[in-house]
Amino acid sequence: MSASNRRQFLKGALVSVSGLSLGFGLTGCGSGEGADIADAARAADVTAWLSIGADESIIIRVPSSEMGQGVHTSLPMIVAEELDANWENVQSETAPVTAQFVNPLTGSRGTGGSSAVRRWWPTIALAGATARQMLVNAAAESWGVDAADLTTDTGVVYHRGSNRQASYGALATLANKLPIPNDVQVKNPNDYSIIGKRTQRLDSPAKVDGSAQFGIDVVVPGMVYATVAASPNFVGKLENLNESAALAINGVERVVTLLAQAQEAAGVQSIVSMPDAVAVVASSYWRAQKGLQALAPIFGDGGVTALSDETLRGEFASLLSGQGANMRSDGSVSDSLAVAKKIIEADFTVPFLAHLCMEPMNCTAHYSLDARGEPALEIWAPTQGESHTLAVLQKALGLALEQITLHTTLMGGAFGRRYEADFVLQAALISKAVLKPVKLLWSREEDVQHDYYRPMSASRFKVGLDAAGLPISWSNHVVATSVAKRNFSAALVNGNDPFSVEGAVNIPYAIPNQSVTLTEFESTIPSGSWRSVGSSHNGFYVESMMDEIASVSGRDPFELRRALLTDKPRFLAVLDTLEAESNWNKPLPKGHFRGMAIHECFASIVAEVAEISLGADDKIKVERMTCVVDCGRVVNPDIVEQQMEGAMIDGITAALWGGISIESGKVVQANFDSYRMMRLGEVPEMRVRIMANEEAPGGIGEPGVPPSMPALANALFAANGVRVRSLPIEQAS
Repeated sequence: MSASNRRQFLKGALVSVSGLSLGFGLTGCGSGEGADIADAARAADVTAWLSIGADESIIIRVPSSEMGQGVHTSLPMIVAEELDANWENVQSETAPVTAQFVNPLTGSRGTGGSSAVRRWWPTIALAGATARQMLVNAAAESWGVDAADLTTDTGVVYHRGSNRQASYGALATLANKLPIPNDVQVKNPNDYSIIGKRTQRLDSPAKVDGSAQFGIDVVVPGMVYATVAASPNFVGKLENLNESAALAINGVERVVTLLAQAQEAAGVQSIVSMPDAVAVVASSYWRAQKGLQALAPIFGDGGVTALSDETLRGEFASLLSGQGANMRSDGSVSDSLAVAKKIIEADFTVPFLAHLCMEPMNCTAHYSLDARGEPALEIWAPTQGESHTLAVLQKALGLALEQITLHTTLMGGAFGRRYEADFVLQAALISKAVLKPVKLLWSREEDVQHDYYRPMSASRFKVGLDAAGLPISWSNHVVATSVAKRNFSAALVNGNDPFSVEGAVNIPYAIPNQSVTLTEFESTIPSGSWRSVGSSHNGFYVESMMDEIASVSGRDPFELRRALLTDKPRFLAVLDTLEAESNWNKPLPKGHFRGMAIHECFASIVAEVAEISLGADDKIKVERMTCVVDCGRVVNPDIVEQQMEGAMIDGITAALWGGISIESGKVVQANFDSYRMMRLGEVPEMRVRIMANEEAPGGIGEPGVPPSMPALANALFAANGVRVRSLPIEQAS
C-alpha cells in the first residue's frame, strides 16, 4: 500500500474517546513476507483497533471468533509486540461485525481454516507499530526533541538524553492530534520480547471465575426461551402436533412452526437448508422442553426410509468403480503401472462425523418493530461465520444489512459447525413470531441428529512399485460430498470441490506419476466442514497407504518417507525430530506397538507417533502420542501445544469410535451414550515438540488432527498384522 493511501485510510479511522484513548485503523503490511495480504487489503476496509486508557489499560479488538483456539491471546500478542506494550495491561475483546474488520484475503468476516494468525499478522503488526510511532511522536513534540532519539519499552516512552519518560496513557490524547506517520517499520523478529514466549491466555481468568460470556450465557431483559424439534430425516414434512397439550404446560407461551426453506444468501452464493421444525416458547428452557414433549410433533418419512449405512456403502462402492473428475495428473499412471514390479490396491472408507461441541447450538435473537413499524434484528450468537450469517438473515427476513446487529460471543467449541447459520436463523424466525427476545437452545439430541456432518467418503488406491520397492505410480480416486458447493462456491475449480481432495492432491512425496480424481456424492444428509476438512479423511487414506507400501517393500516407515522427501527439507527435519522424540528405534515394552504418520495442511507440517497396547480383550489403549509440528514462526508455544493436544484427542476419538449411522433415513445416535467420546481417564500421555524456525506462520487449530488417525491405524497393524481400511477402528477391528 502506498504511503499516501495508507495515510488517508488511517486518518479516516482515527478517533479519540474523551481524549484518553488512541484508536487507529489501517490496511497493508510492513514486510515483504506479507505482501500478498497487503495487496488483498488494498481493496478492503480492514481496520485493527486498539485503545489506551488513562489507567494504562490497553484494549485490543480481535476480528476473529474465539472458540477455544486462543486467538484472543495470540493476535493481541502481535499487536502488543509491535506497540512495545506492557502485557500486564493488555485486554482483548471481539471486534464489532462491521466492514472495518473484514478479512483482507477472503473479503468476509469469518474464522476458519486455521487462518486467523496467518491472515491477520501483517495487518495487525503494522497497526501496533503505527500506534507506537504515534506515541513516540507525541512525546517528541511535548519535549521538543527529535523522535529518533526516543525509545519505548513496556508501555513507556524514554528520552535518555534528558532522562525524561512518559507512559502511553499520558501521551494518548496528544497522539490523537498528530499526523499519521507514513514510513512505519515492523520489528525484526530478533527483537521480539512478547512473540514466541509462553504467555497466559487473556481469556483464562474470565473462564475460571465464570464471567466469560458464551452464547448460552446471554441474558436480555424480557427474554423468553425456546427449543426445537426438526424432522428426523431432514426432508420430512410436519404432519401433526398437539398444540393444546403444549400450551397447557405452565410457562409455555407459543408454538411456532418453522417450515422447510432453502435460502440463497445474496453476495456469498450460499444456501441454508432448513428441515421442517417446530419450536416451543416458554418462560424457561425446562418448561420449553416439557412443552415440546407434550407437543409430540409427528413428521413424515420424506420418502427416504430406504437410506441406510448399507445402501450408502453400496453407492460408494459403485462410484469408486467409475471415473472421476481430474484433480491432479503428473506423468503417466497407466504407463508406469505397466512396468511396475508390484501393484498394491486398496479401498478405504470413513463415516459421517458429528461435531459434538461442548456447548450445544444456541442463539439469542430480538426482532422488534419501532413506532413506525420498521423492523430491527439484534443477534447474540456463538458464530464463526459472521458474514455468511448476516447474508442468510438478510435474505430470509428481507432486512437491510443496517437493520441487523450481530454480537459474536465466546463459543464452547466450533470445529466448523458454527460457520453454519441454521440455528441463528431459527432463533430470528422465532423472535419475529413472538416479537420478544428469544434464547433458542437445542437439546443435545437435536444437536447430534441435526448436524452438518463431516462427509462420509471413500478412496481407492492403485500404486505401482519399482524394483527397489519405491512407488512410481500413484492413482487415488476420492468419493465425497462437496462441502464447498453449499457455502464456499467461489472456491470450486471447474465445478469441483478442492476441499474434498485437500491432503490428497498435495502429497509431498516424490512420486513421478500421479493421478487424483474426484467423484461427488450427493445426499439428503447435510454435510459441512469438520476440523481439518478434507485432510481429516485424506490424511488417513494417504498415510495408511504409505505405511502399507513400507510394509510391502520391507522398509521402515520412516525410511520410506525419507526416501520420498529428499527435496523437502522441512519435512525431513520434522521426521528426524519425531524419530528421536518418539524413541522409534528403541525397543518397546512387551505388548506395546507403534505407528507413525505425517501430514501437511493449512501451511503446517505435523508428524505423530502413536504408541498403543492391546488388552486381553484386544481393546486398544493409546499409551502415548508424540507430536512434532512445524508451523513456522510461533506466537505462543503454550497455545500451539494445547491445540496439538486437543487435535490429537479429536483424531484418536474419531479413529476409535467416531461415526454417525443412518437407518431408515434417520441418524441413529442421539447423545454421548451413543456417540462415544474420549473420557479423561483414556487420554494418553502426549508430548509435543515445536520446530523452531522463522518461516511464515502456519495454522495450528486443525493440522494436528489428520496424522492422528493413520498413526493409530498403523500402530494397530504393527500389533496384529491387520490393515484398518474403514473407520472407526472399534468396528473395523
